[in-house]
Amino acid sequence: MKRKSFADMDCAVALALEQVGEWWSLLIIRDALQGSTRFEQFRDSLDISPTVLSKRLTYLISAGLMERYRDSADAGRDSYRVTAKGRDLSPVLIALFAWGRRYVKGHRWGIDFVDRETGEAVDPVLIDRNTGKEVNRNDHAFVPGRYPSEATLKRLKPLER
Repeated sequence: MKRKSFADMDCAVALALEQVGEWWSLLIIRDALQGSTRFEQFRDSLDISPTVLSKRLTYLISAGLMERYRDSADAGRDSYRVTAKGRDLSPVLIALFAWGRRYVKGHRWGIDFVDRETGEAVDPVLIDRNTGKEVNRNDHAFVPGRYPSEATLKRLKPLER
């Protein structure tokens, strides 16, 4: 069954999901951001079939989120690393991690997120780069952009002041 493409939607969330692919992609990028570089490392960490992993890595490379390179230290075998575009997914993964810790109940967590300097647990928030203010749904809103589709205009209302 072929999945629906979001390429024609005018929503940044939908278009980002179109780039990322599906859940395996975020888990592969997560592992790469944590130091995995080899096919075998991804396969063992994720318990993913080699066929699915190969397809996901090929997709991530074509989307510009990862790159393949020859590892001269390991007999010229291929390794993988996250590109700058892929590294920019870090805040998304951190936010998903924090959300999961807060709302997915009934698990014994084997991973924590801490400040490297102090070792203290971190509770991340989204901060506006321009103002330094915390971004939240009470003080901020999604509104139609410069070129909204009809679907967007139905779903979102302009900001009323």
